[in-house]
Amino acid sequence: MSSGPLFAAPSLDRPFGVHLWPLFSKAFEFFAGYPADDFRFVVGQTPMSTLKSTSIFVAIYYTVIFGGRELMRDRAPFKLKTLFLWHNFILTAVSAILLALYIEELLPTVVRKGIFFAICDHEGGWTQHLVVLYYLTYLTKYLELLDTVFLFLKKKPLTFLHCYHHGATAVLCYTQLIGNTAVSWVPITLNLMVHVVMYWYYFQSARGIRIWWKEWVTRLQIIQFVIDLGFVYFASYNYFTSAYFPHLPHSGKCAGEEFAAFAGIGIISSYLVLFISFYLATYKKEGKAPSTRKTLRRMSRAQAPGPGVVHAAVPAVDLGKASGYEAKGVATSRKN
Repeated sequence: MSSGPLFAAPSLDRPFGVHLWPLFSKAFEFFAGYPADDFRFVVGQTPMSTLKSTSIFVAIYYTVIFGGRELMRDRAPFKLKTLFLWHNFILTAVSAILLALYIEELLPTVVRKGIFFAICDHEGGWTQHLVVLYYLTYLTKYLELLDTVFLFLKKKPLTFLHCYHHGATAVLCYTQLIGNTAVSWVPITLNLMVHVVMYWYYFQSARGIRIWWKEWVTRLQIIQFVIDLGFVYFASYNYFTSAYFPHLPHSGKCAGEEFAAFAGIGIISSYLVLFISFYLATYKKEGKAPSTRKTLRRMSRAQAPGPGVVHAAVPAVDLGKASGYEAKGVATSRKN
């Protein structure tokens, strides 16, 4: 990144006209006690950097939400409007700030050295600045778990799609972080774009403002996963062919670990199937669909199992409440 005055005309190195990283580094130092440039992700030393800590946190999440649902069964729902508004506004702002920082870091690399370098070379997609952003993005996945806390406190249904997606996304981000996956920025930036739109939608909806484009939130989520998988499959193919099948055509080796590739492919593929099923169940009429498709639709909108829960599809009128707070017909999305 070029040096110089903080404010300047927009350029490739400063797409917003303001050099964001120095401002971010000062804010980082205020909270962490040291500049962002000094951050190093070290497994076992950095908070939430081990499989044990991640697994425990996710286990606590599921214990709290399902236990909380049972505790709320015979109680009146909480209102929580003010807290809910702040939660969504903060996540909108955090997503937008992180997205802007990613753009400032990545745009010069992509334009000057190409997309392959940016997604497959550690010097392109795994720089020190990006690792700081990857780690902060990973931590936001735990903040987003509060989405489900609001659901059970307001006595809204907990669907399989919502509960699975939140827990799996924290695990997904962890695997990519310890796997040094250079392609990580693609799913992350797309997810942040969706989150800016999605959490702003929830914020406005909670204020009582009717949003006409709610269907597009789910569409954007599906488009996001399709693009994600295109890049992830490309990077994984090049990694495995260069390492094990060099006689096959490939563009070169992609940085990352094998377990991270399998985790990314498996989890994001499952998201795509579930979100498409949710979209079809919510916005498309139920015709004479094949039984497999009907089963997937029911699974995506079914309530998460628990004592006293009937294992059946949630009525269409409750779909939005089940997956996206009080906003009908919007599936919550995380990345990833």
